[in-house]
Amino acid sequence: MIKKRSNEAFISFKEALKFKRDSWQLWENYSEVAMDVGNVRQALEAIQMILHITNCRQADAKLLERIMLEMERGASSRTSSHSMTRDNHSTNQTCFSDFHDDSINDSETQVEWSRETEQLVELLGKILQQIIKSNSRADIWGLYARWHKIKGDLTMCSEALLKQVRSYQGSELWKDRERFKKFAHASLELCKVYMEISSLTGSRRELFTAEMHLKNTVRQARFLLKLFKSQAESFSDTEEFRDLQACLDEVKMKLQPSSLPA
Repeated sequence: MIKKRSNEAFISFKEALKFKRDSWQLWENYSEVAMDVGNVRQALEAIQMILHITNCRQADAKLLERIMLEMERGASSRTSSHSMTRDNHSTNQTCFSDFHDDSINDSETQVEWSRETEQLVELLGKILQQIIKSNSRADIWGLYARWHKIKGDLTMCSEALLKQVRSYQGSELWKDRERFKKFAHASLELCKVYMEISSLTGSRRELFTAEMHLKNTVRQARFLLKLFKSQAESFSDTEEFRDLQACLDEVKMKLQPSSLPA
């Protein structure tokens, strides 16, 4: 792997790809360097080439995570004030294209940023959909859920998170501490989205669904603690398990009659 990420490396990879466009490894290096120099669009287009060459067998979740973080930052600018300072512009502009012009005012710049961000969000969504159709991976489902949240679709976000949770479930879940942590994190995100949907719609169905999932998880962990104390303790003493219990308590509070809106 190339250790030095710079504009020179970016240009070098770009030139090399003119002569070796069928090398997914070269495209992968190029995509990483593109992110290092702040060119998100080129990174996404490189990922598309990798998926095409490998028939979607090669997908770098860590790089997609980096891109998702940039998308989330960029998308948040859509709801920020039009009076955003130029300092904020200069902090984030390297993540997107070089369309910033000091001669235009903050309001106009905000519109341009929103347009560019939306285009990149759509491109990322197409890539995630393409990967999921060929290879249903837990980490990609998590990214896809976050993509739906950026788009403002909490229902689809919850469905993607549910797919992620189910991807972690199975006989290996209670034998692998790291797998359990990922499962717990996905479960927490799912239940938070359920609570958010309930808060927005006034529906209690999502709260009951969250309560059932959390109860089953906590109950199973406690059951295993009795049967296989040494093994289950490795899960019950984790921060993630305590977070699941705390989330269950929060859901129960929301289901109490006194917490319902008048």
